[in-house]
Amino acid sequence: MLNAIDKKILETVADIHDVPQGAYNIRKNGKGESRKTTKNIDIVTKTDKPGIDVIIKSNTKNESVHVPVILSATGLTDVVYNSFFVGENCDVVIVAGCGIHNSGCAKTQHDGIHDFHVGKNSHVKYIEKHYGEGEGTGG
Repeated sequence: MLNAIDKKILETVADIHDVPQGAYNIRKNGKGESRKTTKNIDIVTKTDKPGIDVIIKSNTKNESVHVPVILSATGLTDVVYNSFFVGENCDVVIVAGCGIHNSGCAKTQHDGIHDFHVGKNSHVKYIEKHYGEGEGTGG
Protein backbone atom coordinates (compact mmCIF):
# COMPACT_ATOMS: atom_id res chain seq x y z
CA MET A 1 0.00 0.00 0.00
CA LEU A 2 1.43 3.37 -0.98
CA ASN A 3 1.27 6.20 1.54
CA ALA A 4 1.68 9.96 1.00
CA ILE A 5 5.49 9.78 1.29
CA ASP A 6 5.63 6.96 -1.28
CA LYS A 7 3.45 8.91 -3.70
CA LYS A 8 5.66 12.00 -3.34
CA ILE A 9 8.75 9.91 -4.07
CA LEU A 10 7.13 8.35 -7.16
CA GLU A 11 6.24 11.79 -8.50
CA THR A 12 9.82 12.97 -7.95
CA VAL A 13 11.79 10.04 -9.38
CA ALA A 14 9.42 8.64 -12.01
CA ASP A 15 6.89 11.39 -12.82
CA ILE A 16 4.15 9.02 -11.66
CA HIS A 17 1.13 10.94 -10.40
CA ASP A 18 -1.34 8.09 -10.69
CA VAL A 19 -1.22 4.50 -11.88
CA PRO A 20 1.05 4.69 -14.95
CA GLN A 21 -0.16 3.94 -18.44
CA GLY A 22 1.70 0.95 -19.75
CA ALA A 23 4.01 -1.44 -17.96
CA TYR A 24 5.47 -0.80 -14.53
CA ASN A 25 7.15 -2.44 -11.56
CA ILE A 26 7.22 -0.56 -8.26
CA ARG A 27 9.64 -1.86 -5.62
CA LYS A 28 9.23 -0.71 -2.00
CA ASN A 29 11.59 -1.48 0.88
CA GLY A 30 13.20 -4.45 -0.85
CA LYS A 31 10.01 -6.10 -2.12
CA GLY A 32 7.74 -5.89 -5.13
CA GLU A 33 4.86 -3.51 -4.38
CA SER A 34 2.92 -3.62 -7.65
CA ARG A 35 3.41 -4.64 -11.26
CA LYS A 36 1.60 -4.39 -14.57
CA THR A 37 2.66 -5.86 -17.90
CA THR A 38 1.32 -5.22 -21.39
CA LYS A 39 1.03 -7.35 -24.51
CA ASN A 40 4.42 -5.97 -25.64
CA ILE A 41 6.29 -5.53 -22.35
CA ASP A 42 6.75 -8.34 -19.84
CA ILE A 43 8.36 -8.02 -16.41
CA VAL A 44 9.63 -11.19 -14.74
CA THR A 45 11.13 -11.60 -11.26
CA LYS A 46 14.65 -13.04 -11.35
CA THR A 47 15.00 -16.44 -9.67
CA ASP A 48 18.74 -16.37 -8.94
CA LYS A 49 19.12 -12.91 -7.35
CA PRO A 50 17.00 -9.87 -6.46
CA GLY A 51 15.77 -7.95 -9.48
CA ILE A 52 13.71 -8.20 -12.64
CA ASP A 53 13.97 -8.94 -16.34
CA VAL A 54 12.12 -6.46 -18.55
CA ILE A 55 11.39 -8.02 -21.93
CA ILE A 56 10.21 -5.72 -24.72
CA LYS A 57 8.96 -7.45 -27.86
CA SER A 58 10.30 -6.53 -31.30
CA ASN A 59 8.43 -3.75 -33.14
CA THR A 60 7.13 -2.15 -29.92
CA LYS A 61 6.60 1.56 -30.55
CA ASN A 62 5.57 4.51 -28.36
CA GLU A 63 5.39 2.50 -25.14
CA SER A 64 7.08 3.02 -21.80
CA VAL A 65 7.97 1.01 -18.74
CA HIS A 66 8.48 2.49 -15.25
CA VAL A 67 10.67 0.65 -12.72
CA PRO A 68 11.06 2.95 -9.69
CA VAL A 69 12.29 2.00 -6.22
CA ILE A 70 11.02 3.48 -2.95
CA LEU A 71 12.96 3.14 0.31
CA SER A 72 11.20 4.48 3.38
CA ALA A 73 12.57 2.14 6.05
CA THR A 74 15.55 3.26 8.09
CA GLY A 75 18.60 0.99 8.07
CA LEU A 76 17.72 -0.85 4.86
CA THR A 77 20.26 -1.76 2.18
CA ASP A 78 18.61 -2.82 -1.07
CA VAL A 79 20.43 -4.21 -4.12
CA VAL A 80 18.72 -5.19 -7.38
CA TYR A 81 19.97 -6.58 -10.66
CA ASN A 82 17.69 -5.47 -13.49
CA SER A 83 18.11 -6.66 -17.07
CA PHE A 84 16.42 -4.99 -20.03
CA PHE A 85 15.93 -6.96 -23.24
CA VAL A 86 14.70 -4.74 -26.09
CA GLY A 87 13.76 -6.47 -29.33
CA GLU A 88 14.44 -5.18 -32.84
CA ASN A 89 12.78 -2.09 -34.38
CA CYS A 90 11.55 -0.68 -31.06
CA ASP A 91 11.03 2.91 -29.94
CA VAL A 92 10.49 2.88 -26.16
CA VAL A 93 11.09 4.83 -22.96
CA ILE A 94 12.43 3.26 -19.77
CA VAL A 95 11.95 5.30 -16.58
CA ALA A 96 13.92 4.15 -13.55
CA GLY A 97 14.91 5.86 -10.34
CA CYS A 98 15.21 5.57 -6.60
CA GLY A 99 13.75 7.72 -3.88
CA ILE A 100 14.76 7.40 -0.25
CA HIS A 101 12.92 8.82 2.76
CA ASN A 102 15.03 8.16 5.84
CA SER A 103 13.52 9.44 9.06
CA GLY A 104 16.07 7.76 11.33
CA CYS A 105 19.78 7.76 12.06
CA ALA A 106 20.77 4.47 10.38
CA LYS A 107 22.07 4.34 6.81
CA THR A 108 19.56 3.53 4.07
CA GLN A 109 20.93 2.64 0.63
CA HIS A 110 19.82 1.34 -2.76
CA ASP A 111 22.12 -0.01 -5.47
CA GLY A 112 20.63 -0.81 -8.86
CA ILE A 113 22.82 -2.76 -11.24
CA HIS A 114 21.37 -2.70 -14.76
CA ASP A 115 22.32 -4.35 -18.01
CA PHE A 116 20.80 -3.57 -21.41
CA HIS A 117 20.44 -5.73 -24.50
CA VAL A 118 19.12 -3.61 -27.37
CA GLY A 119 18.06 -5.12 -30.68
CA LYS A 120 18.87 -3.85 -34.17
CA ASN A 121 17.29 -0.55 -35.26
CA SER A 122 15.85 0.12 -31.80
CA HIS A 123 15.75 3.46 -30.01
CA VAL A 124 15.63 3.54 -26.22
CA LYS A 125 15.29 6.65 -24.09
CA TYR A 126 16.44 5.87 -20.56
CA ILE A 127 15.56 8.26 -17.72
CA GLU A 128 16.87 7.75 -14.19
CA LYS A 129 16.43 10.10 -11.24
CA HIS A 130 17.55 9.87 -7.62
CA TYR A 131 16.07 11.63 -4.60
CA GLY A 132 16.71 11.56 -0.88
CA GLU A 133 14.97 13.25 2.03
CA GLY A 134 14.59 12.99 5.77
CA GLU A 135 14.32 15.03 8.92
CA GLY A 136 18.03 15.90 8.93
CA THR A 137 18.70 14.17 12.23
CA GLY A 138 20.99 11.44 10.87
CA GLY A 139 24.53 10.99 12.05
